[in-house]
Amino acid sequence: MRRTTLLMIFLFVTKMAMASYILIPMDAEQQKSHLKAYGMTYWILDKGLEAYWLLNYDGGSFAFEHTTVAEAECKIRNVDYKVISNGEFASIRSKIASPEQNQDVIKLEKAPKIAVYTPEFNAKGERVQPWDDAVTMVLTYAEIPYETIYDRDVLGDRLAEYDWLHLHHEDFTGQYGKFYRSYHTEMWYRENQRLMEELATSLGFAKVSQLKLAVAKKIKEYVEGGGFMFAMCSATDSYDIALAAEGLDICEKMYDGDSADPNAQSKLDFSKTFAFKDFTLVKNPMEYEYSSIDMSPQKRRIKPEVDYFSLFDFSAKWDVIPTMLTQNHTRTVKGFMGQTTAYDREFIKSDVLIMGENKSVNEARYMHGTFGYGTWTFFGGHDPEDYKHYVDDPETDLSLHPKSPGYRLILNNVLFPAAKKKKRKT
Repeated sequence: MRRTTLLMIFLFVTKMAMASYILIPMDAEQQKSHLKAYGMTYWILDKGLEAYWLLNYDGGSFAFEHTTVAEAECKIRNVDYKVISNGEFASIRSKIASPEQNQDVIKLEKAPKIAVYTPEFNAKGERVQPWDDAVTMVLTYAEIPYETIYDRDVLGDRLAEYDWLHLHHEDFTGQYGKFYRSYHTEMWYRENQRLMEELATSLGFAKVSQLKLAVAKKIKEYVEGGGFMFAMCSATDSYDIALAAEGLDICEKMYDGDSADPNAQSKLDFSKTFAFKDFTLVKNPMEYEYSSIDMSPQKRRIKPEVDYFSLFDFSAKWDVIPTMLTQNHTRTVKGFMGQTTAYDREFIKSDVLIMGENKSVNEARYMHGTFGYGTWTFFGGHDPEDYKHYVDDPETDLSLHPKSPGYRLILNNVLFPAAKKKKRKT
């Protein structure tokens, strides 16, 4: 009996010694395909397996149990990796657990179901709006599956089907992006306005602005109930503006057929917003700007070659959420512009967590907050690898930017909902 017991112990120890993990380093030196690495980790989760996010360890590395299939998939995706023994992985975890290390291990348990709120297509199957979206581009490049939804789906209570929601570069104020001055004679602009008005009417709304407010409120309910919402560019400030302007007409005649309320500014309710307070609306319908929230070129006055923002360092063991959202192989990220480039700190609520900023012009670029049981994240700018992305410009080829730190911030948000719930702290 004693020999049998010793044999079983020996076999167990031998098996454990032979067990191994795949470690995907995410620092600048060891990884050449940072964006693909997120897709690889999502693939593991999508197969029903668990993964580990090693916060602040070699740039926020990933690890999961080794299989020949997983190793082959890493090779197919051109993701750099190491095969390490179970003992080596245990040693890494032990070092990370040290109170002296600003690091932590987060278990990723379930692949989040992703929805992208983006305009529908016209009868010819073509996108009406002539610009792309950084999130859908990087999800496609990283091979992370997602579904698209729009107003009809949101109002039909489909948001509950998804763990993570991205807001495409939408204008929730009903002013069609305030493109009127430059593009109102363009076919795409007129077609977009026609389709939006038809959609609003079909859903029982007299104006597009009223439809967009209803959608914004449904999204707010989604977040309050535990959803994870991420938005970029004009979908950030226009969202909060719509909430603050509930019940008010802030659209001029060319947008909705009648004049805006001249006293709308004094009636704004900032208690309804996620991030912003005390901002001033831009009433001029010919000005390509919604409000004082955005750091416009006139405010910024910064040369492109020195336009960078810095990511904050957070305590990995205590501030787990912002630590996950700021994982990167650099703490300094190239700036990039958009209709909403960045946020004037004067108009940001005190309870908002700023995760990236450019101190030289007193602007926030990347921020996060909680509402109810869920969270929201706002990221300024249009395309992290295209400094000035104009209407009708071609899509960025992400194969030329596989190590993009700006796009990594987006993908941090994509994996964030997969984290084991009890490990998330605020």
